[in-house]
Amino acid sequence: MASDRDHDARYTHGHHDSVLRSHRWRTAENSAAYLLPHLAPGMDVLDVGCGPGTITVDLAARVAPGRTVGVDAAAAAIAEAAQLATDDRVDFCVADVMRLDFPDDSFDIVHAHQVLQHLADPVGALREMGRVCRGGGIVAARDADYDAMTWFPADPHLDAWLHLYRRVARANGGEPDAGRRMLDWATEAGLRDIHPSASTWCFANVDDRAWWADLWAERVTESSLAARAVDLGFATRSDLRRVADAWRRWAGAETGWFAVLHGEIRATPAA
Repeated sequence: MASDRDHDARYTHGHHDSVLRSHRWRTAENSAAYLLPHLAPGMDVLDVGCGPGTITVDLAARVAPGRTVGVDAAAAAIAEAAQLATDDRVDFCVADVMRLDFPDDSFDIVHAHQVLQHLADPVGALREMGRVCRGGGIVAARDADYDAMTWFPADPHLDAWLHLYRRVARANGGEPDAGRRMLDWATEAGLRDIHPSASTWCFANVDDRAWWADLWAERVTESSLAARAVDLGFATRSDLRRVADAWRRWAGAETGWFAVLHGEIRATPAA
């Protein structure tokens, strides 16, 4: 993920393998469908907070022979993403979304997926994304909304998970319910011709439930989220193990269902 301007927000998930497995699953189709109809060959694309680069290379394939650049604050993520670059039209580098090292008007598309929720200044990030976007280009962003996530069957320990995650994310300087704020942030950033939308991920079949639950059972016990929750005094290790057990129970429910709501914006930069 990209860092914030003053470096006073931290990435809640960290880079445990349970986090990276979910990032590697992401594609342009399952994570940027709202943007795909607006891509065309020859466009130049900047993917902000690109992580391991799976979305980036998908976008690159759609705009070739245009140039695509993926940036992230985590050097390890960039090192992994660089392995996906197949030609010199795709590049990856370490960068801060609040201070992008590109001239004004450098790209036709400036995209960020699951980045703004982790920043202390998401409006400033959108302004900076707009700065490097050409006039008539597109600034596009998509972020989850944690409080709008919903699941079946009910479990009080999953309720506790959601409360805990939102509490830790805010203590880290972020906004976990970013999805509902995307239009507001884009408006405050001075972006124009804003097109807001929403889309979901849904995990409901046996394999999807097992994958999603395993990720979160590990995150709540092994990742930076777990360590931060304990350090802040928000949970004990026993509390976290009970949450992990709840995730595994949910995965085993024959009619288990989980939906992640995302807010999206597609806009043009300020004049």
